[in-house]
Amino acid sequence: MTIRANDPSLRSWVDVPSGSDFPIQNLPFGIARRKSGDAPGVVVAIGEQIADLRVLAEHGFFDDLDIPRAVFSQPVLNDLIALGKAKTSALRNRISQLLDSDFDEWDASELAHFFLFPQTEVEMLMPLRVGDYTDFYSSIEHASNVGAMFRDPQNPLLPNWRHLPVGYHGRASSIVVSGTPIRRPKGQTLPVGADVPVFGPSARMDFELEMAFVVGKNTQLGESVPVADAEDYIFGLMLFNDWSARDIQQWEYVPLGPFLGKNFGSTVSPWVVMLEALEPFRVAGPKQEPEVLPYLQTEGPGNFDLHLEVWIRPEKGEAARVCLSNFKYMYWNMAQQLAHHTVNGCNIQVGDMCASGTISGPDAGSYGSMLELSWKGTRPIALPDGSTRTFLNDGDEVILRGWGERNGVRVGFGEARGALLSAI
Repeated sequence: MTIRANDPSLRSWVDVPSGSDFPIQNLPFGIARRKSGDAPGVVVAIGEQIADLRVLAEHGFFDDLDIPRAVFSQPVLNDLIALGKAKTSALRNRISQLLDSDFDEWDASELAHFFLFPQTEVEMLMPLRVGDYTDFYSSIEHASNVGAMFRDPQNPLLPNWRHLPVGYHGRASSIVVSGTPIRRPKGQTLPVGADVPVFGPSARMDFELEMAFVVGKNTQLGESVPVADAEDYIFGLMLFNDWSARDIQQWEYVPLGPFLGKNFGSTVSPWVVMLEALEPFRVAGPKQEPEVLPYLQTEGPGNFDLHLEVWIRPEKGEAARVCLSNFKYMYWNMAQQLAHHTVNGCNIQVGDMCASGTISGPDAGSYGSMLELSWKGTRPIALPDGSTRTFLNDGDEVILRGWGERNGVRVGFGEARGALLSAI
């Protein structure tokens, strides 16, 4: 697939520092509000700036694209996404033209002081109205590690795992944008050696390194999305931290799975990177054995080579990278996840979010959770201030970063960060 806005030779008249997540080949969408008190609206990132699409729309730059100006003044991206990929792709291409240093049909640079603002001068908001959220369990390395810890080291995967993308329905209302603190949850846990549970704050707080895709088209109840068409229903991707209270989760998850151990908070990056911007990073996924059922069989590379990192910053200390992983490790890809999600006729809506599940790689440094990195608390992780962690302390800030890089172009997601506050 050739997409003009992905051309690695493009350069913008806007200064884009080396190593930026946001070159002209990216142009992710978000919702921002000027700190001076302006109403929120749709923006894209370019270098260290944001471009206010409301201003460009008001000057008529998008009139021929048949996009209602009102969508750029909405407090979420849902209405824009609902216009369909033909229009959002045309919009991304137009923005690319306006910011292209070699494109002279329009000289948007003359209007730069009207629509370009430093990212430090805006407040990034939750970009989506998330109606429903599903979390998958699609990394074979993660599932194997957890199975080895809690069940059988010799046979860690449950019988269904290689046959279907395991998932559960999470809590959409507690998904928050990067920078929002998360309160340590309380609940029931079963202390080691005890016969009855106790109530109190979780003592085993964890992060989960994940990616999430955003649904871009509605379906009707009873309708299924064929795996070959699934990517037509995916608008873009975001970083996703599925905070987890491991001790609460361990006590509650049999027989129906996670509940209070997960639903207290998930953190997303403020930018939605369009799926088409990630085309250069497509790669083949792991070989699936045994062969999956026909409704899950895909053709061509369905995974993405996206570098992922997790950093922990103590309340009064220096940040340290504790995980280096990659989205390409996923055993079940996004098309398979969405096809399975809807094969029973479950309807989906624009803005729904599906998270990948913890993304772990083959070596210990690529494990995407503290549960694995510290191997259930038995292998403390040293931080630069001399302290160690098996799980997260109050005051710790967890920072997720991610990007793809090829032909000298880096397309990234910014950060998904959140600090852990003490229980109340």
